Amino acid sequence: MSPGPAGPARFVAVSNAPTRGVFGYNPANILLHGAIMSDEHNRVAVLGGGSFGTALASIAADNGFEVRQWLRDAELAAQINREHRNGRYLPDFAINLAVVAHTQLAEALQGAGLVLVAIPSKGFRDVVRQARPWLEPECILVSTTKGIQEDGFKLMSRILEEETDGQHIGVLSGPNLASEVAQHQLTASVIASHDPLTRTRVQTALGCDYFRVYASNDRYGVELGGALKNIYAIAAGMAAALGMGENTRSMLMTRALAEMSRFAVAQGANPMTFLGLAGVGDLIVTCSSSLSRNYRVGFALGEGRSLDEAVEALGQVAEGVNTVRLVRDMAHQEGVYMPLAEGLYQVLFRDVPARDMARLLMQGEQSSDVEFVLPRENVQQDHRDSGHNDG
Repeated sequence: MSPGPAGPARFVAVSNAPTRGVFGYNPANILLHGAIMSDEHNRVAVLGGGSFGTALASIAADNGFEVRQWLRDAELAAQINREHRNGRYLPDFAINLAVVAHTQLAEALQGAGLVLVAIPSKGFRDVVRQARPWLEPECILVSTTKGIQEDGFKLMSRILEEETDGQHIGVLSGPNLASEVAQHQLTASVIASHDPLTRTRVQTALGCDYFRVYASNDRYGVELGGALKNIYAIAAGMAAALGMGENTRSMLMTRALAEMSRFAVAQGANPMTFLGLAGVGDLIVTCSSSLSRNYRVGFALGEGRSLDEAVEALGQVAEGVNTVRLVRDMAHQEGVYMPLAEGLYQVLFRDVPARDMARLLMQGEQSSDVEFVLPRENVQQDHRDSGHNDG
């Protein structure tokens, strides 16, 4: 079959095999931009054995893709292959039988046309560097990690670019609590990439009747939103533990959105991105749910535990702890006003009691609500002109 004319991506089933998923196609053999996608590119690799990586691996397998999951822990890999269950991170979730776990990157990545990297930020670069020799030349690389590398303040997609020279790089982010995804709760996410092929391939691999994938071309904004919201989830957990009410949480979330947008604009992102799933959507779920790891760390801190005790009790990586420090330092460096991030930094790393910091924040500057409508500088000037100064 000869390729069709250039135009929007088209997915047309050309196999007699049963169709699957909400889109009603057989992903094993589809027409992409007019050209048949081979079985080789029907393979998906997931790097990481955590809860979200496991849930995504099962979704892709549900959609008919051949899925290989890489993880370091040989015992956990054996359990996934034997019991089709991840007893450490999703013990009650039945993984699709087609997901095969590996401890060797070469085996997991062989022939994979789509690679989902679900590795905590601290080990992200090291794993990608090890994986590079086994990556297919034109494979699609997608980060699902919501964190920031300390050296150079780099997001994970930037690390993918630096370590692989890949041309098809994207970010998957949004209000996606892994345990609810595993329970098939209705969920939406965002695939962000400058590359149309990356966006359409990820929507095809992961879109189903309970997991909807929207597209964005603001990769930096989507990724930054996913990292920044972790900061404010810690604050929300603290507020809940201190007995603060719904008014407080509402104020906290909306002022957090203002801070996120302010910082993102200073970094070159599109502020409109923060009105979508990767911004306000992710902020809502992570600041409202005890399933959020960062929320749980904040709650433990609000109960009076130390940071080390809170992280140890969690038993998983809470990216927000490291992000607080990195974002606070960058905000200082670039002169971005972020009182909530500064307050959290003082609580986490300077042992300031959470309740005392909340009181100090309430005594701070009363400024503009929506800065893109009324700039903060204008409100400050209004106070100076009227002879009043609220901080």
